[in-house]
Amino acid sequence: MSEESESWLALIHAVASVEADLEKVLQERHGLGLSEYRALEILSRSPGSELRMQALAAYLRLNQSSVSRMVERLERAGLAIRDLCPDDKRGVYAVLTEKGRGHLEKAQPDYVAALKVSLERRGCGELLAVSGPKVG
Repeated sequence: MSEESESWLALIHAVASVEADLEKVLQERHGLGLSEYRALEILSRSPGSELRMQALAAYLRLNQSSVSRMVERLERAGLAIRDLCPDDKRGVYAVLTEKGRGHLEKAQPDYVAALKVSLERRGCGELLAVSGPKVG
């Protein structure tokens, strides 16, 4: 196996381990899955705290069906709503509610702390020196 392949496998393992740690903390303390947390965070950063479902799917790297089911769960919990696009009735937006914003704000410190601990445990804190994608 090449050095690049070895490094790639190590990176994949580190990312999967960090995500499992984050998922556990979010689920135990806030009743959120990692994708749900990320959806709330993306919506909170979007103009008007809303985003077309297809754009949300693209940001989360999930298919349309998975995002629809996830937003439905968020809607049942009162954390988000779905709204029709005023210009195109076929377009649907996911919209963050005030309850969703409050839930996100409560979860963020635990997410940040768990991320820091997990990255340090795996020796990969320097990987976050690059900023992520902008929403909007």
